[in-house]
Amino acid sequence: MILSGWSMLPPTDFKMSILILGDLLALAVTTIIGFVTHRETDLTYLPRFLAIYIPLSISWFLLAPWFGLFQREITTDYKQLWRPALVVFLAAPLAAVLRGIVLNSAVIPIFAIVLGGTSALGMILWRAIYFLSTTKKADT
Repeated sequence: MILSGWSMLPPTDFKMSILILGDLLALAVTTIIGFVTHRETDLTYLPRFLAIYIPLSISWFLLAPWFGLFQREITTDYKQLWRPALVVFLAAPLAAVLRGIVLNSAVIPIFAIVLGGTSALGMILWRAIYFLSTTKKADT
């Protein structure tokens, strides 16, 4: 085990913890941005935020392993950054349906498309940051 300022976990476990927390944060930030663009920023919107954030997170973590998004071979290859975008775009319709069930409201297809697109952008940005911060540069 490695002792660092942050963790006593083996390096791979620590990196995986950071990756998972970052995924959750990326989904939260893109969801918050969506609420802000609709001028829904006070705490009364917290239940509505959770009504989409929790289903989106569940959908993400149900699909991501099937696409290898927590495998080192995928997370360390910049050519694989398309995978998180695809997965979150596929997770968005399921999240929209779950949100509709929770809120007892209709599922609006354009909402699922926008949710998928914006979340995909956020996830690509986060995963690119993760890739750049965890890969070592070749010695020159």
